[in-house]
Amino acid sequence: MTLPANILVLAPHTDDGELGCGASLARYVKEGSRVSYAAFSLCRKSLPAGLPPDTLEKECRIATRELGIDEPQLFFFDFEVRTFDQQRQAILEEMVQLNKQLQPDLVFIPSASDQHQDHQVIHTEAQRAFKHCSLLGYELPWNHSSFRSTYFIPAEEEFLHKKVKAVQSYQSQSHRNYMSEDFIRSLAKVRGVQCNHLLAEAFEVYKLID
Repeated sequence: MTLPANILVLAPHTDDGELGCGASLARYVKEGSRVSYAAFSLCRKSLPAGLPPDTLEKECRIATRELGIDEPQLFFFDFEVRTFDQQRQAILEEMVQLNKQLQPDLVFIPSASDQHQDHQVIHTEAQRAFKHCSLLGYELPWNHSSFRSTYFIPAEEEFLHKKVKAVQSYQSQSHRNYMSEDFIRSLAKVRGVQCNHLLAEAFEVYKLID
C-alpha cells in the first residue's frame, strides 16, 4: 500500500490505540504521515480508587508523544465506558466530523470480533463514517477468541520500543497483564514469524484503497 498521507486511529478507550497499533503508528510518523488519535472515553469510572479523574487523559498525552503524534492531532471525547451502545448516534456524528476535518486515507479500528461492547460500537460506526477510507482492524487478543491476521506491518525494534514506552506511560493500568513488555514483544514476534520478519503487527482488512 502506498504510504498514507493522513492516518487516524480510533481508540474506544485511552490505551487501545497504542496496544493495537502503536508500533505501526510510530513507523508511519517517522515515514512522514500525519497521524491523528481519537479516544472516545476517558474511563473516569474505571480508574483505581484515589486517582484524579483526568489521569488517563494525561497518560494518553504522554503515550502518544512517545509515538511521535503531535498534540494538536489528539481528540478526546468523554462517553461513559460500557454505555456506547446507548450513545451510538452521538458517536457516529463525532466520527463524521473527524472525517470531514482530517480526511484520513487510512483508519485503524477495533477488530470485528472484539467482544467488548464499546469496541463493537466503534467498529460498526466507523464503517459508516469512514466508508471511503482504507480500514484496518487492530487486535486486542484478550477481547476476542479469533482474529484474521490478513495484513502485516513490520515493526523494527525502534518502533516496537516506542510502543512499549507508550504503553508503559499508562501507569494507572500497569496491573493489567497485557500491559507488560513481555506480552507486547511476544505478540510482535509471533506476527513477525507469520510474515517472515523479526517483528510485526497484524491487522484485519475491511477495505483497502490504494
